Amino acid sequence: MKYKIVSDSACDLTQLGDAPFSVVPLHILVGDRDFADTEELDLEAMQEALESGEKSSTACPSPEDWIQAFGDAEYVYCVTITSGLSGSYNSARTAREIYEEEHPGRRVFLVDSLATGSKMVLLCEKLAELISQDMDPEEIAARIDSYNRSTILCFALASLDNFARNGRINPILARGIRVLGIRILGTADEEGKLKPLGRARGDRKSVPALVKMMEDMGYSGGRVVIGHNQNHEAALALKKQIIYRFGTKEGEIHRTRGLCSYYAEPGSVMVGFET
Repeated sequence: MKYKIVSDSACDLTQLGDAPFSVVPLHILVGDRDFADTEELDLEAMQEALESGEKSSTACPSPEDWIQAFGDAEYVYCVTITSGLSGSYNSARTAREIYEEEHPGRRVFLVDSLATGSKMVLLCEKLAELISQDMDPEEIAARIDSYNRSTILCFALASLDNFARNGRINPILARGIRVLGIRILGTADEEGKLKPLGRARGDRKSVPALVKMMEDMGYSGGRVVIGHNQNHEAALALKKQIIYRFGTKEGEIHRTRGLCSYYAEPGSVMVGFET
């Protein structure tokens, strides 16, 4: 049986050890420029373009992009950014219908992460672990569905400017948050949408606030993945506090790629964890 894990680029990964893995890029559109979220993306150039104030938006992969990434695998496990924020899941669903119709007997299992970034890393790594155990394809699908429900994403966002540019929040509120150095603390709700839970001034207060949120949500020492946008210091401080508070043995730190850097703007930190 030939397996493959495929994710869109909101997962912040470019490779997955020895596992068969492909990433389908989302796109960040700034004015007339298209920044494809590939491994070659110049994050600094993208950030400079965003700071120009030009109109910006994001675009999801097409069904053809997904089908190309599926390759010739018999069993595909496809992880997408939350359907509450992007059309990537619906595009992947269309791709599944076409792929399975053109290749009778093959299967594509869709996983709506209901989050982004660090939680998607956990899902992809868990899939690689399950596939390495030579499990039945349906059993893998059932286990990753259960795992998806037992993992959570929390964040401390340093800016909401791009949310404001897309009409998601009041621009005056976004400007005040940036000027005052406030971090918006929150999580992804059950529908995979942004759910603010509080505010904190700067990293010194937001990092312990994230640890407290994790504890309140049922974290007790499982795996952790931390993502950051140009704030490795805060990510490292968060990891140290998690180790100190819970005795956690495993914890990864990633730099956000293009799509996550668009919404989790410079200074932001995200953490995905098991409950």
